[in-house]
Amino acid sequence: MSKEINEKNKDRLESIFKLQKSLSGMMKLDRYPKDSEGRISVLCTAIIHEAVELQRTTNWKWWKLPVEFNHAEAKEELIDIWHFVVQASLELNLTPDDILEEYKKKNDINRERQRNGY
Repeated sequence: MSKEINEKNKDRLESIFKLQKSLSGMMKLDRYPKDSEGRISVLCTAIIHEAVELQRTTNWKWWKLPVEFNHAEAKEELIDIWHFVVQASLELNLTPDDILEEYKKKNDINRERQRNGY
């Protein structure tokens, strides 16, 4: 990937992080856990529930008559997941640069696993 593309994508991720930080600053957080582990735990729960909401937009129930897939609704649920993933990243003090580096490391591991018949 070219350096120009990397910088553009990093800028976009930094914009997402800034938006999330701003949103977090607006929220009433009296019920939000005070400890880091507790916050990560509730964010994981939120991600799981939003993933279920995303799944509900699909025709995964083979015993039901299928309905037309609603892309707009699916996108909204996916973005809900992104909100919680970004917040978890902030809670773990990950920067966009950190995420890119961690992603590259894990991507290399996954590629090696595929080459080795994982």
